[in-house]
Amino acid sequence: MSRFLVSAAHRSSGKTAISIGLAAALAARGLAVQPFKKGPDYIDPMWLGRAAGRACYNLDPHLMSADEIARLFDAHSRGADIALVEGNLGLFDGLALDGSNSNAALAAQLALPVVLVVDAHGMTRGIAPLLLGYQAFDPAIRIAGVILNKVGGARHEAKLRAAVEHYTDIPVLGAVQRDARLAIVERHLGLVPSNEAAGADARIAEIAAAVAEQVDLGRVVALAQSAPPRPRSASVTRLPARGRDRVRIGIAADAAFGFYYADDLAALCAAGAELVPFDTLRDARLPPVDGLFIGGGFPESFAAELEANEALRHEIRIVAEGGLPIYAECGGLMYLARSLEVDGCRHEMVGAIPGDVVMHARPVGRGYVELIETADAPWPRAEGAAARLRAHEFHYSSLENVGEDVRFAYRVVRGHGIDGRRDGLVLRNVLAAYTHLRAVGGCDWPQRFVAFVRGVKAARAYAGTCPEFAEICGEGR
Repeated sequence: MSRFLVSAAHRSSGKTAISIGLAAALAARGLAVQPFKKGPDYIDPMWLGRAAGRACYNLDPHLMSADEIARLFDAHSRGADIALVEGNLGLFDGLALDGSNSNAALAAQLALPVVLVVDAHGMTRGIAPLLLGYQAFDPAIRIAGVILNKVGGARHEAKLRAAVEHYTDIPVLGAVQRDARLAIVERHLGLVPSNEAAGADARIAEIAAAVAEQVDLGRVVALAQSAPPRPRSASVTRLPARGRDRVRIGIAADAAFGFYYADDLAALCAAGAELVPFDTLRDARLPPVDGLFIGGGFPESFAAELEANEALRHEIRIVAEGGLPIYAECGGLMYLARSLEVDGCRHEMVGAIPGDVVMHARPVGRGYVELIETADAPWPRAEGAAARLRAHEFHYSSLENVGEDVRFAYRVVRGHGIDGRRDGLVLRNVLAAYTHLRAVGGCDWPQRFVAFVRGVKAARAYAGTCPEFAEICGEGR
């Protein structure tokens, strides 16, 4: 398998734009490009997947075992001509002092040649000791090429190339000039997601054109083809549940909500879910469903539009009060609250959660979390399964005015959650948390949630439901 890692000396070097451009430019040459993103991230994978025309998958050494990483990488690389892995942070950065969860460690595990993107702004001869230091720090990592980024012009490029070629043996694959075409609008959690960026495909095409013009794509492909052989891991095939066991789970999929991991969605389907998309901004009614999954996103950017869709908010509140299983992560929690305050302006939300959300200028919770499940966690857990979970959170909001009598599914060991001590508010059959779960590292949340939905559906069919609830959920349609 031809493969390589795009990394950088530090964050904000422009490696995401370069990665998007490489994925799109190589795909335009007729190559099947399989993108991956290292670490916890929703937004960069959206852009990478759209650029490559294939779903992007996350490789996270903190949440996943080495075997899980290898299996996922191999399973989704099959059928592709080239695998592109975009790193996060800098090449040697990570949580662990020994670098065991760094980009370099991932490169070593998967035998990935490294393309280092260097922000060359304000730099000339100094690029040489930087590259030599990176080579010397871990000689086992093969820095197979460098892309000079944010170059100030032809004269600047010539000086940089001369320094790299004179002092190092690292080939310069390209020099990308400072260019407005490479800029993607950012907000507090990173880039604006491609599912809401106006003209996302046109922007990707512009980035691809700029990269193809200034980077030697042939050398990039040759570099990827030079990756040494590595043993293929055994594939794990998820077989979908039998038709009679399947349940319909509505999934919020629109500009306001789009933070979903591709492998988690596949795990939901394998566990027996039929995912039914609905639009919180435009749909007046829910589709006929047995449960709801409302993931993360940017409801704060669409607060007025969400408030304006009163009909759907009313339906969701009715089914939540009637006991429909609902799982809401971060943005989903914000939507289910009574209100959402953005820049001092209050917007009415669903009202299924007794609390009000307030946006802040600085992060409230950001990074990896560790949780311990409490006795109030609603989903069934296999006997002997660990109650301690690793996950992550990204939020600039807080849930306020919550009563003392509410129940919580998790005790926070690391991170912030809802109040620094607890996360996962449980109300009837609703579980709403700031934490984002992933179906890796022993966290089998998709299977557990589907089992919970299936059990509630069976109990509801046995006991009967109120007419309004039945009508909304499709039992009367």
